[in-house]
Amino acid sequence: MLEKGEFVGSLDCGTTSVRFIVFDKYAQIIAQHQLEFPQYYPNPGWHEHNPLEIQAHAEACIEETVKSLVAKGFTKDSVKVIGITNQRETAFVWSRKTGKPLCNAIVWDDSRTKNLVAHYEHILHNKGLEISPGVWKKGQEAIDALPPVFHYRLYFSATKVRWMIDNYPEVAKAHENDDMCFGTLESWLVYNLVGGVKKGLHVSEMSNAARTLLFNTATLSYDPALLKFFGLRQSIVGDVVSTSQIYGHIAAGSLAVYLSCLTKGEAKCTYGTGGFLVYCTGNEIVKSGHGLLSTVAFQPGPDAKPVFALEGSISSAGSAITWLKDSMHMISSSSQVNDLAAQEPTSGGVYFVTAFSGLLAPYWDSSATGMMIGITQYTNPSHLARATIEATAFQTRAIIQSMNLKVDGGMTNGDLAMSIVADINGTDVIRPEMRESTALGSALLAGSAIGLFGWDLTRPETLSEVNTKGTMIFKPEMSDNIREKRWANWQRAVERCRGWEAGIDEEEEDLLG
Repeated sequence: MLEKGEFVGSLDCGTTSVRFIVFDKYAQIIAQHQLEFPQYYPNPGWHEHNPLEIQAHAEACIEETVKSLVAKGFTKDSVKVIGITNQRETAFVWSRKTGKPLCNAIVWDDSRTKNLVAHYEHILHNKGLEISPGVWKKGQEAIDALPPVFHYRLYFSATKVRWMIDNYPEVAKAHENDDMCFGTLESWLVYNLVGGVKKGLHVSEMSNAARTLLFNTATLSYDPALLKFFGLRQSIVGDVVSTSQIYGHIAAGSLAVYLSCLTKGEAKCTYGTGGFLVYCTGNEIVKSGHGLLSTVAFQPGPDAKPVFALEGSISSAGSAITWLKDSMHMISSSSQVNDLAAQEPTSGGVYFVTAFSGLLAPYWDSSATGMMIGITQYTNPSHLARATIEATAFQTRAIIQSMNLKVDGGMTNGDLAMSIVADINGTDVIRPEMRESTALGSALLAGSAIGLFGWDLTRPETLSEVNTKGTMIFKPEMSDNIREKRWANWQRAVERCRGWEAGIDEEEEDLLG
């Protein structure tokens, strides 16, 4: 006879794979299933996903995990609530009438909109004639209320949607006929999981909405003036909702929520395809003068005050290791990078700036490209593997200079990688035994929405027993002198790769395709 348990599920939709994980009240994993989905690169710098494939993979992961749960002796309804955690900024558009995608989604790290971003930058800085004075005034007032670095978000969603309208006739027609819905990945998933076109539930979770360039953090809503600024209809966006509430049979959550970064003053970095470092600032918006973004971390309920954070993003972290595997064929699995890198005590003077799609925080240079420097006849694959890991550590230091750092994500599984992060940053790196913290964060928010296990995100003490087992601390062992010398060399390498694309002439561009 099957046992009726009490568990919470998390649908974790990242950049390259989907997982469904079922947790108990102590954050122990009871069952899970993971599937990778196809990546599409139709042109250099372009990156797309098929929305229907992501949805199918998500539903398959849920189904397989439930089968595993039943095989372990639990009933299907032991999962009381489901949260969603997702890649952000990726833009999805679909038809309101049919519920079908209008085109492939443009992924967060896609760089095709760099010229469009430059166009809007020109308007912002020069108050050009492309928009009427009335719309300009309202749009400028809304934009002025946001951090200065808000303007430079190549990977945010608004310019991706604008590009779709400008380049795909079917998207333009749907927009003109008021038949277009836009959302980030959680919007698309919730829309389909609660019934799709028949139910018509179109929502945007607050911390994801904050990543679109269309959201005003002062009013906590989509801003009509910003929509007008980008030439977008108000009707394309969904209702903004909190991070912890119930919608039909699913609870929406956000990648921006981390178990270990719920309290003001805590910092957390997730190393996945990219790297995303969040510093919790509590219930106040703190503006950064160092290239970091003020953003909504989460809102723990419809009537609760939102929690804000400063965030810095690294465009290539785990994806650089994947590049070593798939393009360079230096390793056969991503986990082997640590063993390969451990064969040498240093990178042999090699520095690898992994700017595959430009540099994000704090440089914000979309024209930067990847570069290895310091290569000699002495250089071997182990040096290159170590330089690849070090690249993420250097970029982490560039974002945040001094504090104890909590980490999670696939790249953190290697002890060597975490030791390198500690050495280059000169700080302790704290790694929990259960490192699926983004999935657990969404599970916590989902569970909190129904009061499961007594969890309450407004009272962090109710989470005191969650994910406390097996924490490991990596302490820096590199001398201050060597650390600062290597930091100076990294900065020199970054300066050499910046602005590279701006130097490619038309003939070279034709040869590059």
